[in-house]
Amino acid sequence: MTGIVVVSHSRPLADAAVTLVRGLIPGLEAPLEVAAGLPDGTLGTDATEIMAAIEAADDGTGVVVLADLGSGVLAAQTALELLDPELAARVHLSGGALVEGLVAAYAAAGTGKDPVAARADADAAASLKLRQVAGPPPP
Repeated sequence: MTGIVVVSHSRPLADAAVTLVRGLIPGLEAPLEVAAGLPDGTLGTDATEIMAAIEAADDGTGVVVLADLGSGVLAAQTALELLDPELAARVHLSGGALVEGLVAAYAAAGTGKDPVAARADADAAASLKLRQVAGPPPP
């Protein structure tokens, strides 16, 4: 099953996002790991923590990684460089917004979609919100 890793500068933010998605989509069980904050509890991201989370989330199918901010993406990219190349090839970094992307990726993974499809759903999730805010097209 597709695994998911949440990368955030803040452990409380990541934990809240995970609680939200599991509450919004009860009954699904997708591997979901968090790599958030620094070991001393301060804000930040740690590539080795992300690497460990990816290893824990992967069952051989692959993993989608969602990050909260740009430097989280950089840390995730560094983690990919640290991973075994075979595993790194199964990891897909999403450019989706953290909350919207996490909900979409979790739903996709929990319903059996592969990592490529789960990442595509995560990437597209923010555009659905943008269309909702824009409202219907004028008549």
